[in-house]
Amino acid sequence: MTENLDAQRPARAGGGSRHVLLVHVVIPLALFYGLRWLGVNQFLALLAGAVIPAVGAVRGLVTERRIGGLQLFLLGTIALTVAMSFVTGSPRLLLIRNGWGLAAIGVWILCTLLSQRPFLYEATRVVVDKGKQRTLAGNWDRYPAFRRMLWISSAFWGVACLIDSTARIVMAMTLPIDLVPVLDDVLLGVTVLAILAFQRFFGRAYLRCNGLRSRGLTITPINPVNPITSAGKST
Repeated sequence: MTENLDAQRPARAGGGSRHVLLVHVVIPLALFYGLRWLGVNQFLALLAGAVIPAVGAVRGLVTERRIGGLQLFLLGTIALTVAMSFVTGSPRLLLIRNGWGLAAIGVWILCTLLSQRPFLYEATRVVVDKGKQRTLAGNWDRYPAFRRMLWISSAFWGVACLIDSTARIVMAMTLPIDLVPVLDDVLLGVTVLAILAFQRFFGRAYLRCNGLRSRGLTITPINPVNPITSAGKST
């Protein structure tokens, strides 16, 4: 029974990713442009889109019964941004909420560089089964180059999130309001692709430069020492 549950964990992680994409990207975007098409003003249309992720975050907190500092910060920024938007009546303040959220995530990822293990190690550990968790831990203990690669890749994640958040805030304050929501999602796609491309190509190249080959989480030396050859040389 336990093995079956472990085998299903990657599938649940994939389903979780689709759920996040649906709640934070697809539904708010469709809701905004649908309401605009019906003649709803920009402020209310953006507000309706902002409510969906907030409700999803609150539901997640209630369901998991676990409150993290990052989750509280993100909910706080959403609430503060919405409150300020009501005070000023400016839809542009609603547009920058995603920028603040990604800035918080970027800072949090960079803060994990000061911990025992960086963000990318913990994120990988969460989405794989127990067998691959043991492989991950073994790679971490055995190969210093693997550890350095995860530190560098995690730093790239954090910096990329901060650059993305800056670009979102600039777009929100300067571009036509009706154009910004779709550009936000385009920017998200570009950022994710850049992160994944860096992680894949840099990670493999870095390990190869350090004499290691990577196939998923399986790390092996490119030129392993042959015990028989070594024994012959020693004699």
